Amino acid sequence: MIYTVCIIGAGNIAQEHLEALKNLEEVRAVAIADKEYDKVKRASSLFHVNGYTDYKEMIKQECPDITIITLPHFLHKEAAVFCAEQKSHILLEKPMALTVWECKDIIKATEKNGVKLMVGHTQHYFIENIVSRKIIQSRELGELVQINESRHMHYFTPERPKWFLEKEKAGGGVMMNLGAHSVDKILWMTDSFISTVRATLTYHSKYDVDASALVWAETSTNIPITISISGYKGARQHVTELIFKNGMVKVEVGKGVWIAKDDHYETFPLPEQLPVFQGQILDLVEAIKGKQDLELDGGYGVSIVQVLESIYQSDALKKPIQVKNQ
Repeated sequence: MIYTVCIIGAGNIAQEHLEALKNLEEVRAVAIADKEYDKVKRASSLFHVNGYTDYKEMIKQECPDITIITLPHFLHKEAAVFCAEQKSHILLEKPMALTVWECKDIIKATEKNGVKLMVGHTQHYFIENIVSRKIIQSRELGELVQINESRHMHYFTPERPKWFLEKEKAGGGVMMNLGAHSVDKILWMTDSFISTVRATLTYHSKYDVDASALVWAETSTNIPITISISGYKGARQHVTELIFKNGMVKVEVGKGVWIAKDDHYETFPLPEQLPVFQGQILDLVEAIKGKQDLELDGGYGVSIVQVLESIYQSDALKKPIQVKNQ
């Protein structure tokens, strides 16, 4: 069976999905929708799919097996609930929604209509993260005692879509967007939950979204974590440090993994891995077939949003927050 796929939203991430789909045998992109006609025309021409400016019309007309939702965050709930009601399985870009309550409404709709929901937390598919998680599980460096996550990039560029810079539409700034990746990576690598957070954020003078975040957190397995994120101008960086009792691991997605058992790092060999967006959609297909459970289901997606909400609450109240894991 070939599973048909529609995509809602024709931005950069949609292009990534279309590239992945064209190289897979079990799935086939059939249509894309976006309010901006020029984007639709360009994508439909390049990837030979039907184009729509109304996603609801597209879903009703095409009746896809799977819908990939790549809309601004504030539109996630409405689109996901609609697709579930049309009996389409869903791959929903992260963060799952603006709030925990919106996430729960999405889950209710998918359960009521018997469709699969996958949240697009891509950190699980990068080979650097996969290898690092296996090192943690192997205990070859002993007990994991600390994680430091540092990510810096110029976030407020002219190229960034304006909705990212409006709290009402994006839910937040660098913490909501980039921080979701950091939280996801740490939860998955440690196979745990975040139990406590204490956060300090700063806000851009021109926009109402956060421009930097420094977070101290602790996992349910008592591992302390620091997350440092900045969207101000400066050198681009994204490094995860895993500190063990018998060594250290440095992770840079797209660059490599390094392991230190004494006073210097050595490159850790990385095996071949399917491209991220291909691995993601294939896992959803296997779940639809009933051959495996979804790791990135709605329950997992809401757990990330719960941590993000707690981080913003901690900053607002200037005190540690106990995370109510859903």
